[in-house]
Amino acid sequence: MVSGIGQNYDTCDDVSLLTTSRDVIVSPMTTINATSAATAQAAYMAAELMSAYPELWEESIRALMIHSAEWSDKMIAQFCKDRKKKGGIRALLRTCGYGIADLQRAKNSADNSVNMIIQAELQPYCKEDGRYTMKEMHLHKLPWPSELLRELGNTEVTMKVTLSYYIEPAPEQKGWNNRYRYSSSALRFEVINKNQSKEDFLKRINAAQREADKKDKGDGDAGSERWFLGKDNRDVGSIHSDYLKEQAVNLALCNYIAVYPVIGWWRERHNLNRYNSKIRYSLIVSITTPNEEVDFYTPIETMISQSISI
Repeated sequence: MVSGIGQNYDTCDDVSLLTTSRDVIVSPMTTINATSAATAQAAYMAAELMSAYPELWEESIRALMIHSAEWSDKMIAQFCKDRKKKGGIRALLRTCGYGIADLQRAKNSADNSVNMIIQAELQPYCKEDGRYTMKEMHLHKLPWPSELLRELGNTEVTMKVTLSYYIEPAPEQKGWNNRYRYSSSALRFEVINKNQSKEDFLKRINAAQREADKKDKGDGDAGSERWFLGKDNRDVGSIHSDYLKEQAVNLALCNYIAVYPVIGWWRERHNLNRYNSKIRYSLIVSITTPNEEVDFYTPIETMISQSISI
């Protein structure tokens, strides 16, 4: 037991990992735990994914690791005592991150659990008529198995989205006085709501970008309550992952997802002339159901192959 000012934790060799010792003559093996062990395990997982999918960007490897993570029942029981967005859910995220990553889940897409990966690049900002403003947003139409989802009716389906990108930080600007001074650029994702037209969805995205343009209002509306984490919890840092559980029939038309920028120092620090820079991102979308007899993979693969041939 280690205790003192700011310290209160236990170390136990029985639950630590075995590794080589720095003094191999005296003791060839020792144990490792905490962030030291976690870093090694994360590096191993990333290496396995890069070997299996050499065509994927680093942004995608990182996204797959986060996307595969789930909270254990014990994590939820201890840290998520209520399901309030600013209560137990926030405490769970801050204490346990996105949960426990799973290499096999990251590597493989089962018939009833499919990962769709999009790698793209956009230019967030530009100078137009003497003004520095937003430039691009991407609207992706997913190869959605809408007919199958409608046939499943009230069956519960989980939709998970992970958006990963890297920022160029401005270390001298910690963001204490201005949240837009540290990140070069930041991105957000939005999924079309059930019973929402494509036109109305685009209006919602444009409204979100206009709100992001108002520095005193941050990123605008807190977003739909249907997501587990919600916008206030997920829209921090440079990786955003969240999921929702919905009846299959309600997800049948949720086949549009938008990626759009919010303010960063590329746009605000005009003297650096970085407003024309581009940013890469990886977007992973998955749909899963506990019913192992459901085959999402085949109709999605068919739709993708048809679009390629056309």
